[in-house]
Amino acid sequence: MDRSSVNWTGYIPAITTPFSQTGALDLDAFAEQMSWLVAERMHGVILAGTSGEWFSLSSEERASLFAAGAAFRSDDLVVIGACNAFTAAEAIAHAHAAERAGLDGILLTPPPYVVPNRREIVAFYRAVSDATDIPITVYNWPRGCVVDMGVELLDELADLEHVVAVKNSTGDFSAFLDGMYRLESRVRYFGLPSSELGADLALLGHGDGLMGSGGVLGADQPDFWRAIAAGDRARAIALGERDRVLMLSWFHPDYGAQFGNQQAIMKTALKLRGVPAGYVRDPLLELTAEEVDRVARTLQGLGIETQPVP
Repeated sequence: MDRSSVNWTGYIPAITTPFSQTGALDLDAFAEQMSWLVAERMHGVILAGTSGEWFSLSSEERASLFAAGAAFRSDDLVVIGACNAFTAAEAIAHAHAAERAGLDGILLTPPPYVVPNRREIVAFYRAVSDATDIPITVYNWPRGCVVDMGVELLDELADLEHVVAVKNSTGDFSAFLDGMYRLESRVRYFGLPSSELGADLALLGHGDGLMGSGGVLGADQPDFWRAIAAGDRARAIALGERDRVLMLSWFHPDYGAQFGNQQAIMKTALKLRGVPAGYVRDPLLELTAEEVDRVARTLQGLGIETQPVP
């Protein structure tokens, strides 16, 4: 497999996983959220990623989420399942669940917390690639994994049989460019910012899109990439500036949250828009009233109507 094995492009956000107030997985709310994302013309979604609180999902819940998400797959919507885990055996089990569900591919970080070395990371990804037949996106996520996979390591991983894409979320734009120029002819490369510079690089034919977070801005986020495809630089930049407002208002340059936690911010934003995103699950906590108001004021500043959070 290589980049030509998949047609992934545009805005493919890692979405939230709704839980009830008592912590139960809420697949009814998930279906409503997915319907909203489809109506907002997302190019795809990532299930059970960091935004989807994979760390508090059981294996059975993750498999149920994959099956529920697969029902929304279409020619216009790619559905990818995150298989992050502490061991290759766990990741393989999640990848097999994604295969059984019929997902388009999987997303995989190095084992978080473990801080594996280069040889261990290659062995981890090779074990998953050898045990599955599903396309793999390598996720470089230093903030979450305490490992920044440099260009040489990403290059080695791109040679594995089922690796078709890289999601690069380092916050280091120079390193991002090094990886993009080295690998983009072999694997799809996600992480271009929705800035003026990102628009210009995309218009020059670089990068495949952004595997962002939440999709809470709705159609503006995927339409940035549609404007790029149409050669409409001015519209792309205008849409990108709206996305940048969220990033600058809620997150630090390394993608850490400025307040509360990233998952609660995204769920709050969705609920303010009338989308049933549910509650975060332990150990995360809901936003305070002041933090909810901060999220609401950001959306209102973009001209988005909000409603009280239940």
